[in-house]
Amino acid sequence: MTFTAIRFAVLLGALCSTPSLARTDAALNAVLARWDQDPHPDLGGVVVMRGGRIVAERYYNGERADTLHDVRSAGKSVTALLMGIAIDHHKLRGIDDRVADHWPAARGSAIGDVAIADVLTMRSGLAAFDEDPASPGNEDRLDAAADPLAFLLKVPRADPPGSRYRYNSATAYTAGILIAKATGQTMADFARKSLFTPLDIRDWNWASDAAGYTKGQGNLSLTTRAFATIGEMVRGAGQYRGRRIVSARWIHEALTPKVTISTSDPYADGYGYFWYSKVQQVDGKPVPVSFASGNGGNKIYVIQSRHLVIAITSSAYGHGYGQRRSQDILRALLAADGGKL
Repeated sequence: MTFTAIRFAVLLGALCSTPSLARTDAALNAVLARWDQDPHPDLGGVVVMRGGRIVAERYYNGERADTLHDVRSAGKSVTALLMGIAIDHHKLRGIDDRVADHWPAARGSAIGDVAIADVLTMRSGLAAFDEDPASPGNEDRLDAAADPLAFLLKVPRADPPGSRYRYNSATAYTAGILIAKATGQTMADFARKSLFTPLDIRDWNWASDAAGYTKGQGNLSLTTRAFATIGEMVRGAGQYRGRRIVSARWIHEALTPKVTISTSDPYADGYGYFWYSKVQQVDGKPVPVSFASGNGGNKIYVIQSRHLVIAITSSAYGHGYGQRRSQDILRALLAADGGKL
């Protein structure tokens, strides 16, 4: 192969891995420019896609289009997508399967007889609550465990499975274990083959724990564009550039709220399979939004009625203003967009 041909092949590969660019939207880019003056130096990037094409994009505080960013608990939403793919591939029978059906060592533990449906909706019943450091299954205790699987099996039950929404990373970690055991590979390898490669996402990293299991609860690092690409596939009901990645049925079920959480979460109305929903009021009109959410303000917003996907990366970890800022960016973009295609 000649040097010219090699250069062309490299360029073609780069173009194929990047979401299609459209004529940029001046109004939306003007909105993003407002956050150049943000007093907090931890906003990463924002990518806006309309109809599958990038129409606005901006990076802050030294981040770039190729910066890998830890999206924290937004990785839970990706875990839910992988659960759907595993079911689509008949690696699991469905959401009525019990944890111990695929993890025999879990029999007799509090998590063992929990249905996958209750895992994906944070209704496992475990005595695990990430906002309470004293909780037996608190995420910091899980992260510090020398044997995370043994730790999880010892977490006691606080409520009957399916009876109460209790947000915690231990339950999402369980989902990752099930995917690994059902597919016979690490969840990161399964993600590479079944999700990231089909989406032309080539640069990413997903942390594993002391037991070697991919962290289904988060710690997935992506570029902001890749983050948006996942959102575009979700907006496309599981299809991306004409290729079926996840069944439309699973996407519908994952995004459909199963639990009302507005009394405990000011940024969401409902919770599906590790995906949130909220109806935003924009210029006096309701705009339904489905979204993935991670600590610090990391978000994938999917707005079907506007044909929009908005991805935001942010490092405001542990700071409440990160979530507020991302919601402010969302609302400002929706106000400027006006529902055009």
